[in-house]
Amino acid sequence: MDNGTAHDFLSDLPLSITEIILSYLPIRDAVKMSTLSTKWRYRWASLPQLSFCDTCVSLSADKSVVESKLIKFITNALLLHKGPIHKFKICTSILQGCPDIDQWLLFLSRNDVRELTLELGEGEWFRVPSCLFSCHKLTLVELCRCELDPPPGFRGFMSLRTLTLNQVLVAPEAVESLISNCPLLENLTLSYYDGLDLNLNAPNLKYLCLEGEFKEICLEDTPLLEVVSITLYMNTDEIQEHFEHSSGCNFVKFLGGVPNLERLIGHIYFTKYLSIGVEQWTPPLTYSHLKIIELYQVSFEDMKELLVVLRLITNSPNLEEFQISGSSNTNAIVEAPNLEFWETECPSDCMFKLLKTVKMTDMCGVPHEMELIKFLLGNSPALEKLSIVPCIYVTELKVDMLVELVKFRRASPRAEILFLQE
Repeated sequence: MDNGTAHDFLSDLPLSITEIILSYLPIRDAVKMSTLSTKWRYRWASLPQLSFCDTCVSLSADKSVVESKLIKFITNALLLHKGPIHKFKICTSILQGCPDIDQWLLFLSRNDVRELTLELGEGEWFRVPSCLFSCHKLTLVELCRCELDPPPGFRGFMSLRTLTLNQVLVAPEAVESLISNCPLLENLTLSYYDGLDLNLNAPNLKYLCLEGEFKEICLEDTPLLEVVSITLYMNTDEIQEHFEHSSGCNFVKFLGGVPNLERLIGHIYFTKYLSIGVEQWTPPLTYSHLKIIELYQVSFEDMKELLVVLRLITNSPNLEEFQISGSSNTNAIVEAPNLEFWETECPSDCMFKLLKTVKMTDMCGVPHEMELIKFLLGNSPALEKLSIVPCIYVTELKVDMLVELVKFRRASPRAEILFLQE
C-alpha cells in the first residue's frame, strides 16, 4: 500500500471512527493528527473530553518557559474548541496560582462541563473561582491543592455523583453543607484533613474514603454505604484526649447506620478510634452484606481493640475475606494477661460459614494473636487458605508459632496454612 492510498484511507474514515481514535490519544497527539489531511484538521476540536498535563508541551530547564507554553496550549485549545466540553482535566506540577485557570473555568461553566479534575502542583494554592458553583451539570469534581469557599447562596450540585477533595482548604461547616447539598452523591473522598469533625448526611453514598486527623466521624444518614476506607493520623496525646473527652460510642457513631456495608478497610488507628466506648455497643448490629474486612496495625495488647475486631467479624455472618496486621509490642505482652477474654467474648455458637481466605501480617506470635488464629481455624468450615506473615523483627518466636499452629483444630479439612516471609 503506497502513501497515497493510506492517506485516502485515513481521510475517508467516518467521523464517528475518527472521534473514537482521537479520544484515546493524549490531547497533544490529537492536535497533531490535524496534519494528516484537510478532513482531519480541527476534528479534535469537537472532542467532548479534554485532558491536559505537563507533557502537552516540550520540556525546558526554564520552568517559566514551560508554564507559558502550557498556558498558551490550553488557552488555544479552548478557543478553537467547538461544541460542549463534558470532561475537563488538568494534572500538572507547573501551574499553581495561575490566573488563567479562572478564565478556563469561566469558559467551562458556559459549556455544560460535567466532569472537572484539577490536580495542581506544590506552591501557592489555587483559589477556586465562584463560577465553579454555577456548573449545575457537574457529575464529578476532583480537586487537589485548592482553596474552596462556596458562596452563601450555593444550593449544591444536584447532579454530582463523585466528589474528591485532596489537600483542599475549606471550612469544616462548608464541607458538611457541600456534601448534604449533593443529593445524588455516591463516591466521596476526603484526604489530608486536620482536626475535622465530620457529620455525614449522604443518603445515596456508596463509597467513602477518609484520610487525615479527623476528631469525630459520624455517619448520620448513609444507609447505602457499601465500601469504607479509613486512615486516621493521631499522636499519643490526641488518642488520650479522645478517650477523655469523647462522648458515646464511636463504633455506633461510625458503623451503627451502615447495614449494607460490603467492604471495610481500616488503616492506622482505626480500631483504636472505634474502641472508644465500644463496651456501650449493645445490642450489636449484624452486617449481613459485609464480605471483606481489612484491619491494619491492630494493637493486640489492647483488649478494647480486640473487642472491636471480634465484634466486627462475629457480626458479619457472610464474611468471605479477612485481613489483619498487628502493631504489637512483643516485650509488653509476651505474658499476655486476660486470656479468658477469648472465652467470655467469643460466642460459643459462632461459625464463619463463608470465610475462605484469611491473611495475618506482622504477627509476633504472642498469645492473643495465636488465640485469634485458633478461633478462626476452629470456626471456619469453608476456609481454604490462612496466610501468616511474621513480623520481620521477630526471630525467637517463629518456631514456637509453627509448633502451636500444628496443634490447632481446623474446622475445614481443606484449610491450607501458609507461613510466609515477606
